[in-house]
Amino acid sequence: MTQLLSSATQRTLPHGVAVPTFAVITGTQVQQALSGREKQIVDLVEATYRLHGAGDSVNPPSYFLRFPDRPTARIIALPASIGGSVQVDGLKWVSSFPENVSAGLPRASAVLILNDHDTGYPFACLESSIISATRTAASAALAADWLSRNRPRPTRIGFFGTGLIARYIHTFLAGTDWMFDTIGVHDLSVESTTGFCGYLREAGTTAEVVVHDSAEDLIRSSDLVVFATIAGEPHVTSPAWFDHNPLVLHISLRDLSPEVLLASANFVDDVDHCLKADTSPHLVEQRTGNRDFLNGTLNDVMLGRAAPPHDRPVIFSPFGLGVLDLAVGKFVYDEAAGAGNLRLIDDFFHDLRRYG
Repeated sequence: MTQLLSSATQRTLPHGVAVPTFAVITGTQVQQALSGREKQIVDLVEATYRLHGAGDSVNPPSYFLRFPDRPTARIIALPASIGGSVQVDGLKWVSSFPENVSAGLPRASAVLILNDHDTGYPFACLESSIISATRTAASAALAADWLSRNRPRPTRIGFFGTGLIARYIHTFLAGTDWMFDTIGVHDLSVESTTGFCGYLREAGTTAEVVVHDSAEDLIRSSDLVVFATIAGEPHVTSPAWFDHNPLVLHISLRDLSPEVLLASANFVDDVDHCLKADTSPHLVEQRTGNRDFLNGTLNDVMLGRAAPPHDRPVIFSPFGLGVLDLAVGKFVYDEAAGAGNLRLIDDFFHDLRRYG
């Protein structure tokens, strides 16, 4: 049985302790809480990066569940804890099943569990594919801003991969006042390319939309390149394609060969997290035996401890931090609670008396 209640409506145990509540927040509610708030969410993501950089978080390694009978699929657990004004612990459980696409389903699905800071009790389960895409896009928009502040601001963007993440990244760039003269598009799927171009028209873009048949043409004609593919290993291997020194948002992490990264300036969201699981930066570390190719983190740039150069391509490779999911998820929870729209599950926690 479910009921709609304000978060302030709680039962109490005999000793005056509030009975823990548990809410389920649907994808529709998540979308309502986040829609049109791109600038606010980018600010939230920036604040979360700063908290993480200051050590006010716990973000252990992600755990990958893989399947011998389904080698392209995986489910990832991202546990995390964040302090500051958020004060919440939790876990994102996100699956990636690429074969879903041919069946007409999105590749990824996810839930997010939020745990109370003081008691550890889980207090909400949120549909999290939208939260995951939102924090990814907000992180990309934030990086594009900070990494281009001492460089000419890009006016030609190219999307390599045109799925849901590409759509969200464009939405966040547009929502944070980025303007482009041209938008390049390249994808191995004609259907995806057509769908993304349709989205751009519906979004009201004034940029010229150009579909590129080759990856090289897309990259060479773009000042800002967004990689949002499902590639499992590097497939872009020529540093010469980047001779014009573009800013690269390497969101999918495994598109670029070590040669491309070694010829570029490299920034990540978290060094230890990004250099694992055979990401492109991890492959560079394995080849060179060191991390000297890294110029710093995005937080280093925000604090003025590192700066992107003018004379090389600049690549941002974010592994994606669970603390970002927690921050965005708690924002959604607070919005639903403030509106009195929490769907609480009656008696979710059954045996709350220690001695019966």
